[in-house]
Amino acid sequence: MKLGFSAADEAFRAECADWLQGQMAGEFRDIRGVTQLTAMPERRKEWEQQLGAHRWGCIGWPEVWGGRGASLAQQVIFAEEYARAGVPGRINHIGVELAGPTILTFGTDEQKCRFLPDIAAGRTIFCQGFSEPNAGSDLASVRTKGRIEDGEWVVNGQKIWTSLAHISDWIFVVTRTEEGSTGPKGLSFLMMPMDQPGIDVRPIRQINGDAEFNETFFTDARCPQDSLIGAPGDGWKIAMGLLAFERGVSTLGQQMGFRNELDEIIAAAKANGKASDPVIRQRIAAAQIGLQLMRYGALRMLSNTDHSRIDGAALTYKIQWASWRRSLGELAMDVLGQAGEIASGEDYEWDVLPNLFLFSRADTIYGGTNQIQRNLIAERGLGLPREPRG
Repeated sequence: MKLGFSAADEAFRAECADWLQGQMAGEFRDIRGVTQLTAMPERRKEWEQQLGAHRWGCIGWPEVWGGRGASLAQQVIFAEEYARAGVPGRINHIGVELAGPTILTFGTDEQKCRFLPDIAAGRTIFCQGFSEPNAGSDLASVRTKGRIEDGEWVVNGQKIWTSLAHISDWIFVVTRTEEGSTGPKGLSFLMMPMDQPGIDVRPIRQINGDAEFNETFFTDARCPQDSLIGAPGDGWKIAMGLLAFERGVSTLGQQMGFRNELDEIIAAAKANGKASDPVIRQRIAAAQIGLQLMRYGALRMLSNTDHSRIDGAALTYKIQWASWRRSLGELAMDVLGQAGEIASGEDYEWDVLPNLFLFSRADTIYGGTNQIQRNLIAERGLGLPREPRG
């Protein structure tokens, strides 16, 4: 397992840091430090295109598709420096980290030509159509249906918790295309344009005042027949491959964001005197240790060169960081005290630490609840007998 970086890697780090910090101090200084994913969407789209124009948008992709062919170490470095520079989260992270790698792995040459250059250039924003009202973490229970009609796929159903659907251009949808099928069989993976009469997006207002998530309704929504990724019935296999990408290089950049949040908590504790409380100091130390353990765990996970499947280490990572960050949010509020319960701006315009607490409540739910993650670890990681299904 590689825990350090070479001299060439560190030179690459300096190049990344210089460019990112220059952008955040120059043309895009107005978006620096923005934490809400729905804030300033047009400027954020311009930022995606700026990244693409300089080939920073998808650096791990092959150069032919708009990337840099960057090594794993370089991808980790860029993700870390991205967070360190205070750059807002990517509004096209679904396209860059999930849709794109899925197309690279399972798509045809024509599909790669159709989608990848525009994702890399920041011109096409993707969202994800997995969860449904009665099939949140249980993807095998989806009821959205698709059929072929006049050379097109026609889709009817509902998806929920569709992040950034309201500003997205395309959505990838797991839909049931084999009549009478149940469980993971009979599912297919479709790419669908969002700008059509058959798709209705309705925002879900969150407790932190943001509306990142949406309900997405499909009423005879259509996409070309060749928008199917893989073969009919391959949807489960492709979805599992996609979830392996979700546990990819971005995890190290995510941890740099966590580092920034922990530093904010430490600064607040020093400012209001809570740093002298031995219990608070112990909890801060535990948070620091947990963050270091996550880093080593993520490096171990990424040292597996087969990123087309979820291995045992990757199965543990989601529950580890989600539980850790939920505790971090609770620590933030205990450090702030009553001051953390008052918004300094408009209603529900929270500062960084109250927003951390409110949003972290969702961390143990989205992307697979902690309960579902434990089942996955037991059944797929440890090979224990499957839970009885009634």
